[in-house]
Amino acid sequence: MHTFTRTVLFTDTDGRARFREESIALDQGTPQSRLSELMTTQGLQLRRSPVGFQSNFHVTTTPQWVFILQGLMQIGLQDGSTRTFKAGEHFFSADVLPDGAVFDENLHGHCSRQVGEEELVTVFVRA
Repeated sequence: MHTFTRTVLFTDTDGRARFREESIALDQGTPQSRLSELMTTQGLQLRRSPVGFQSNFHVTTTPQWVFILQGLMQIGLQDGSTRTFKAGEHFFSADVLPDGAVFDENLHGHCSRQVGEEELVTVFVRA
């Protein structure tokens, strides 16, 4: 079976953001053009982030696909680990605040930053 690997940023049972890989079946279309099932979306946003951009720790309010069109985007987790995504790569941002939790900047979420000398251009597709 043909699949697409989706990188997911999620909130684990301990409230911390982590990454995991999931497979999406490409079981539709033709042998020359494998497709997934149609996924519904709530909208699309484009963003440009200048050289030097960096966010504070935050959670995703609405799960969304993040596609990197230009530059490098680094995602930092509370455990100190980072993962850098380049143009043509993606992740699915779903590290929402756990039910009943109050945001704690030392526990929840992730931070993001532009890396390198090229402006960061991204597309957000809300799921």
